[in-house]
Amino acid sequence: MPGLNSVYMKKIPPAYLLPLVVGGLLAGLLGGWLRLGYGGFSAPLPAAHHGVLMVGGFLGTLISLERSVVMKNPAWLLLPLLSGLSIPLFLGGWQKMGAIFLLIASLGLLVLLYKQSLRTSDVPTYLIAFGGACWMLGNFTYLYTDFVVLSTGWWMAFLFFTILGERLELSRYLSVPIRMYRLLYLLLAAHCIGLLLPFHLWGRVVLGASALGVGIWLLRYDMARHGVKKPGQFRYIGFGLLVGYAWLVLHGLVLLFLDNHPFHYDLYLHTFFLGFVFSMIWSHAPIIFPAVFGIKVDVFHPLLWWVWGVFQLSLVARIASSWAGWPSWRFFFGALNGFSIIAVFLSMALVVGFRWRVIHLKSSGMQTGSQRSGLE
Repeated sequence: MPGLNSVYMKKIPPAYLLPLVVGGLLAGLLGGWLRLGYGGFSAPLPAAHHGVLMVGGFLGTLISLERSVVMKNPAWLLLPLLSGLSIPLFLGGWQKMGAIFLLIASLGLLVLLYKQSLRTSDVPTYLIAFGGACWMLGNFTYLYTDFVVLSTGWWMAFLFFTILGERLELSRYLSVPIRMYRLLYLLLAAHCIGLLLPFHLWGRVVLGASALGVGIWLLRYDMARHGVKKPGQFRYIGFGLLVGYAWLVLHGLVLLFLDNHPFHYDLYLHTFFLGFVFSMIWSHAPIIFPAVFGIKVDVFHPLLWWVWGVFQLSLVARIASSWAGWPSWRFFFGALNGFSIIAVFLSMALVVGFRWRVIHLKSSGMQTGSQRSGLE
């Protein structure tokens, strides 16, 4: 990868890959609505590939992009390009080729993360690299078996270890007792063991206990508890993170105690992917998005509290409807939750667009004033 000629890659800003990220999200949401029971039209491919579109097409592309932009050689941007191009392949019916693209992208990401771990040899970096390895294993399993259920645990581990590594990286300067770090490492080791055990036997129990323990650990020792005491963006980020950790705790409880529930698989998936992972996305977005796309604009605005609240409340109602066995309400709140995801991203885009325009107008006004002063 680093040996590739990067002359042409320099002409491709990371923002040009944004349509692939958005495309993966929209295709995944459409598939989710269809799987919930929406019958307004027939689109079997988004429904069939809902999971791989959300994890590989959307989240895999987004994380690969985040990791690639910090590398000196812009050829690394081929990684999010490959994972993003899997989206039209899946939607076009070329499932095998789409899976191959994802596998190649995840192998490349693993190499990238390995190179980064050589420069920064610490536990957070190793955890993120292990997360990349889990994505690769999940993609290989999917390509080899063509069975999403067998890949899901590895895909979850990809996001679990990536997020945890990033949180530990940001919280490294907090005074956390060493024995608490040892407890966390023990919980993470248990998570790894749980991935290797049969899910419906001890695997579910070990993974549930690990998720429960890690969620409680993050609620107690992550820097988010300090952020909520500050105003503005800090409170938004901190509160959002704490809510995400609460979702991880709930995910662990679902694994431990609701294994016989008729909607167990739905609760198992969406307390993690929607509750935990998307809460992390909303919280990190004001920091990550400007850095990834090279825009010097503040993404946070009080408007985000409102759309974030709709997302969280609709998700609580969706999960409660699944738990209570109310399919009609599950569909209604599931559809609303999907629209709220779009609303959060649109709100961020609106804030960025408005503030970018204000900055541009001020810059143009200053240039015009300077020219007039020069003429005078």
